[in-house]
Amino acid sequence: MKNLKLIYVAWLCAIVVGTGCKKEYLQLDPPETLTPASVFSTTKNAYAAINGIHRMMYVQWYGSQALGGHSGNMIYMDALGEDFVMTANSNGWFISEYRWLQHRNDASTISRFSYGFYYTIIANANVIIANIDNAVGPDADKKAIKGQAYAYRAWSYFQMVQLFGERFDKNGANSGLGMSLVLEPVTGAKPRSTVAETYNQINSDIDQAISLLTGLPARPSKSHLNVNVAKGLKARIALTQQNWPVAAQMAAEARQGFALMSNAQYLQGFSDTNNPEWIWGIDHRDDHPTYFYSFYAYLGNFSSTNTRANPKAIFSPLYNQISATDVRKQLWDPTGTNASFPLVAGGTRFPYMTRKFILANPGNSNGDLVFMRSAEMYLIEAEALARQGGQDAAARQALFTLAKQ
Repeated sequence: MKNLKLIYVAWLCAIVVGTGCKKEYLQLDPPETLTPASVFSTTKNAYAAINGIHRMMYVQWYGSQALGGHSGNMIYMDALGEDFVMTANSNGWFISEYRWLQHRNDASTISRFSYGFYYTIIANANVIIANIDNAVGPDADKKAIKGQAYAYRAWSYFQMVQLFGERFDKNGANSGLGMSLVLEPVTGAKPRSTVAETYNQINSDIDQAISLLTGLPARPSKSHLNVNVAKGLKARIALTQQNWPVAAQMAAEARQGFALMSNAQYLQGFSDTNNPEWIWGIDHRDDHPTYFYSFYAYLGNFSSTNTRANPKAIFSPLYNQISATDVRKQLWDPTGTNASFPLVAGGTRFPYMTRKFILANPGNSNGDLVFMRSAEMYLIEAEALARQGGQDAAARQALFTLAKQ
């Protein structure tokens, strides 16, 4: 927890500039800029604090081209998986992670970022939770702001305990080391709690979020976390803890109001929050450029050195298992010679390359990015029902509803 002092200052930067922390802002004495008393004097002002967290999800971190907020971590996790194929070294981004080198080094960028990014969100959420009740404004606004802060804190600890803690075992004591539970705006070091204690806190936070966000007016955009998002997070958490009844229930509730996309929409690029299936994602503002730290500078059709020379591909044995009638099979070119298959300007073709992520304007890396879909909720519901025993018919219904779409 040695970085908590800098982390606490970072929340001020997020509110002041709505972007990354620039050197000149870190040099300012916080009382001369903004204080919790001024930021949380009204709910209108306090929305800047929660909007700052939304913005953190896709700003550049630590001056690294690869660290575009949570999207950078998404690419890291894909690179460590088995079905994600790098077709060339290109300019080297994510190659060390792809080779399983960096995540085994506690001083590596992936380790530092996975720790610092989520704890920064937690630090900002803590400030909001501690101060929002004193703001002047509608009670519904206070609930929306506080509920999102609780959801972000639960999500951040959930992300980290899966990376740094031992796997949760429903039948075990879960007494191994989890995360340091920092729940107030403090800067002192704290010892690591157990995995069990970490999950207890995660569940407490997400339950608070669900309670606060229930019954509120519609959110401004899908960048904001509403009760559907909170229930979707609860479904993920419960699935990880093998709490099958809760996982199934929360997944079914989370997807309410979010229709599955059509086959035509499935091939439209995965870059627009207007997709009816998206429950949560970045609604990217045009005046917030992301340049080469964008997700689409590595996995899309934005014309970067990385996408031109290293188009991402699917593991061929997995591709071969996809039915010919499955719309997903159209997202890859197994030959690498299909001239009608979209290609980045000046790019190179490779067998099994993807076209899943497509920007309307390939000259600009700005693009919406999905974090939660109703399709995921159908899959969680189906798995949780199947694992309960005696629920096979209901599990098939959930799975086949998705498969038939």
